[in-house]
Amino acid sequence: MIQAIQLILALSFLVLIHELGHFTFARIFNVRVEKFYMFFNPWISLVRFKKFDGKWHVKFFASNEDQGWNQHPENTEWGIGWLPFGGYCAIAGMVDETHSTDDLAKEPQQWEFRSKPAWQRLLIILGGILVNFVGALVIFSMLLWHWGQDTLPLRNVTTGLYYSEIMQAEGFEQQDKILTIDGVEPQELSDVVQAVIIEGKRDVIVLRGKDTVRLSLSDDLGTRYLAQQNAFDKAEREKHRADRNYQKRRYVLIAEWIPCVVDTVLPDNAAFFAGLQKGDSIVAVNSVPTPCYIQLTEELQRHPCDSVTIDYYRQGALQQAHLFIGDQGKIGIAAKFDIFELEHTDYSLLEAIPAGIKYGWDILEMYVKQFRLVFTKEGAQSLGGFGAIGSMFPAFWSWYAFWHMTAFLSLILAFMNFLPIPALDGGYILFLLVEIITRRKPSDKFLERANEVGFWLLLALLIFANGNDILKLFF
Repeated sequence: MIQAIQLILALSFLVLIHELGHFTFARIFNVRVEKFYMFFNPWISLVRFKKFDGKWHVKFFASNEDQGWNQHPENTEWGIGWLPFGGYCAIAGMVDETHSTDDLAKEPQQWEFRSKPAWQRLLIILGGILVNFVGALVIFSMLLWHWGQDTLPLRNVTTGLYYSEIMQAEGFEQQDKILTIDGVEPQELSDVVQAVIIEGKRDVIVLRGKDTVRLSLSDDLGTRYLAQQNAFDKAEREKHRADRNYQKRRYVLIAEWIPCVVDTVLPDNAAFFAGLQKGDSIVAVNSVPTPCYIQLTEELQRHPCDSVTIDYYRQGALQQAHLFIGDQGKIGIAAKFDIFELEHTDYSLLEAIPAGIKYGWDILEMYVKQFRLVFTKEGAQSLGGFGAIGSMFPAFWSWYAFWHMTAFLSLILAFMNFLPIPALDGGYILFLLVEIITRRKPSDKFLERANEVGFWLLLALLIFANGNDILKLFF
C-alpha cells in the first residue's frame, strides 16, 4: 500500500508539472488552453472548476457535456478525472488526443496553436519535457543540499567483492578487487555494473591476492545477465506465490564482500532459540561454506521448512547449532553491514546546484545507454508497467527515497517524451523541425493520422508492459 501511494503521488506530481510546462508556454504566446486535467475524465469528471461571469464555478461528478461551461472557451477549465493514468492539457487549435480535424474545420484564429509561428509551437511542445528535465535536476540539487551524499568508494571495500555465477563464469573469483575497466578505475560499485553491463566494456584487470589478472568479458554478458535475472525472479515468484508477507529478493550480480558477523538476533526466531549471539561469525550451512552474507542467504533459501546445521565462530572457537528455518529461508539475524568507511559530502546551496545537475545528467546518460537492452528478447521480458515502477519505491516511507525516485522518473518521462513517436511530444517536435527546415507545414489530416498510429503503438506498449506485470503475478 505504501509503495502504491508513493507511485500515485509521484506520477501525479510529474504529470502535473509536465502539463504545466505546456500550459505556461501556451499562455506566454497567448494561446488558449481549453482544459487542464489531472487524470483522464471520459464521460464524467470528479471535480470541475472554471471562472466565468466574474466568479468561479465548481461542479462535482459532473458530465463533460455541460454546454453552459463550453460557452466560455476563453477561460481554462480545470479538473480532476477519475482514470488515474496521466493527465492532459487541451490547447486550442492543436491536433492531439483532445481534438480532431473536425474541430479544426473553421478558419484558424489568432489565439489558436496552429496560428502561431513554428518556433513558438516548438517551445509550447518542448515545455513539458523541459519542466520534467529541469524539475529532476532541481530535486536532485535539493536532496544534495538537504541530506548531502554518502558514497562507498571501492578502495574502501578492503574485503573485495562477491561475484554471482555469471561473473564467475567470466573468470572472476570471490574477493577479487577490480582495479580498472578498459583502463579506467571505477570509483563505486555502480560504476562497475554500468561499465560491464550497460556500456559493454570488456577489458578488466583485478587484484587477486597479490597478483594482477586480466579478464576479457563476453560480448553477450548483458543479455545473459538479464536472462538470469528473469529466471531468478520467476523462481522466486513460484516459490513464494502463496506468501503475501514475503519480501522479494533481487538477483545479485555483484556486491561488496561482507562477512556474516551477527549484529542483531531477533527474538523468537530460529537463531534466538539456537543460542546465536551478537558477534558470532557464521561460516557454513550443512557443511557448505558461507563466509559471505549473500552466500549465507542463498544457501538458507535452498532449505525452506527444513532443519539445518550452522557452523560459526565465537571468540575464536568453532561451534555448531542445529535449527529449523521457516518457509522464507530466514533464521532471524541481521548482519553487521557497516564495516566499510563511507565518505559523506555536505553541500552548500551554491555547491548543490552544479552537483545536482551533474548527478542528474549522469543518471540520464546511464538510462539512455541501457535503453539498447530493451530491444533484446531478454530486455523485452524485463519490461514492466505500473507494478514494476511501484516496486522500485521502498516498502516504507522515506522522503529522501520518494523524492529521489520521483526525480528519476521525471528524467525517464522527459526522455520518453522526447522520442520521435507520434502522439508523444517527440513526434510533434519532429514534425515541427521538418516544417522549420522545409518551410512546409504538414496537413492537419496527416497529423491526425500520425497521432492515431502513435496512440495505438503506445497503447500496445502499455498493454505489453503491464501484461508482463500480470503474467509475473500469476505465472
